Amino acid sequence: MPKTTFTVKKEELKVVMERVFDATPEQVFKAISDPKLVPQWWGPAQFKTLVDKMDFRVGGEWRFIHKGKDGQEFAFHGVYKKIVPNQKVSDTFNFEGIPGDHELVETMVLEDMGNGKTKATSTSVYKNIQDLEGMVNSGMEGGAVETWERLAALVEKA
Repeated sequence: MPKTTFTVKKEELKVVMERVFDATPEQVFKAISDPKLVPQWWGPAQFKTLVDKMDFRVGGEWRFIHKGKDGQEFAFHGVYKKIVPNQKVSDTFNFEGIPGDHELVETMVLEDMGNGKTKATSTSVYKNIQDLEGMVNSGMEGGAVETWERLAALVEKA
């Protein structure tokens, strides 16, 4: 089974994730662009994901909420910056649990590998080393890898 790679590039203020999905770019793009599908894969399984807002167009806003079994909530939001169907989605990302401006820009590129396979590369770019290290030290890798495992389970069952 394909695995997700998670690489921290401190000198470039980036985190890069890559994975080859056993699914077409169209299948992966549908999963990331359909507000009905997002709750099935976005975030760790211990949380229920609620799509509060998802205006999937350039300039459109998104806001997702993780709700724990204990009732605790964590919200995330951003704005879509670039969308190329079946190829690329770029947006801003903010975790509402941290005061101040810690916005990062994430870009997912989908590459058609042929034979019904898609290589996804997601790059998160941070404003400074403190923000990068704060996210990485918060357990980002575990949650991000689990998220992509859940995405794979969704898109690869078709």
